[in-house]
Amino acid sequence: MRALAEWSFGGGDGYCAACTGPCPDCPVRLNRPLTVEGWQVWDLTQRLGGQLRIAPGAVIGWDMGAALSLAEALGVNALIAAELLPEIEAVMVRKLNEQMEGRRNG
Repeated sequence: MRALAEWSFGGGDGYCAACTGPCPDCPVRLNRPLTVEGWQVWDLTQRLGGQLRIAPGAVIGWDMGAALSLAEALGVNALIAAELLPEIEAVMVRKLNEQMEGRRNG
């Protein structure tokens, strides 16, 4: 999940936009979740855009209370969500802050 988060939050979707078909070495395919629970948590992360905690000039994380409430509402196993979300959140925070820093310096 960490590798998928690195790709996704690191701008991988922009790279894939130029792709004409499924690539055999596509990071999205290679790092996709392998369990139903993994897919559920990944889907949950895609729904958390509105739950960002932001400080002036930086993303500091997701509102985990809201994230876990959403997980419960969606029927995602709370233990699995609590285990995986912080790992994905750390990658998301680092990648989004790197992108913001690049825009400020670029």
